[in-house]
Amino acid sequence: MIGTALYFFQEKLMFLPTTLKQEHQYQFNYPFEELFFETEKDAKINALHFKAEHSKGVILYFHGNAGDLSRWGKITEYFVEKNYDVLVMDYRTYGKSIGKLTEAAFYKDAQYCYQYLLKQYSENEITLYGRSLGTGLASYLASKHNPKQLILETPYYSILDVAKHRFPIFPVKPLLKYRFPTYEYLPKVVCPITIIHGTDDNVVPYTSGKKLSDLDINNMDFVTIQGGNHNNLIEFEAYHKVIDIKLL
Repeated sequence: MIGTALYFFQEKLMFLPTTLKQEHQYQFNYPFEELFFETEKDAKINALHFKAEHSKGVILYFHGNAGDLSRWGKITEYFVEKNYDVLVMDYRTYGKSIGKLTEAAFYKDAQYCYQYLLKQYSENEITLYGRSLGTGLASYLASKHNPKQLILETPYYSILDVAKHRFPIFPVKPLLKYRFPTYEYLPKVVCPITIIHGTDDNVVPYTSGKKLSDLDINNMDFVTIQGGNHNNLIEFEAYHKVIDIKLL
């Protein structure tokens, strides 16, 4: 019975969206443009494009599994402060975004955002940044393109790896509709890769992220934040230090 429930309710376990009314007005500290991408029939993606005053490039940011752009817009302003433009989208069913949620849809919408940026920026000006759930999307895009760099905050080896940790007594592999196999994508990435993970992460285990460093990828830096958990890495000086180095 529990296995059946895992199959039918896995979206409710994996994805924790909050929704916004279409007329919701965002309020942030930096200039931004609100965008709507019609990535396919019956799908509309809401995104924010922040513009820094003295832009060093652009960060395509893929957020975690909870909340909406009213939260994630504020989080990504951290990078606007460092003089980077930022494009961040809400996944389908999140915020004002609508459409059927599937793994293929995640990738399709991410690709659409990348193509949008290529109309305004050269590829060597694009940094892909993934946080938690978004690390799989950022890794996928980096494996298909050649951006300036890829930064992953609290990434997973795969969704299956996290599910095995969370439900160790169940045969979760045949039940999962979502794979997000980061371990398959990273060996195909040619740009510099930076992974940042806290040792006390209780959502995506540190061991799952650390397995990515065992792939023996020469262009990867793995940064351990001692005592960091899933949502507080920004409170550690070590996090700021590595971000400042990567976003010079």
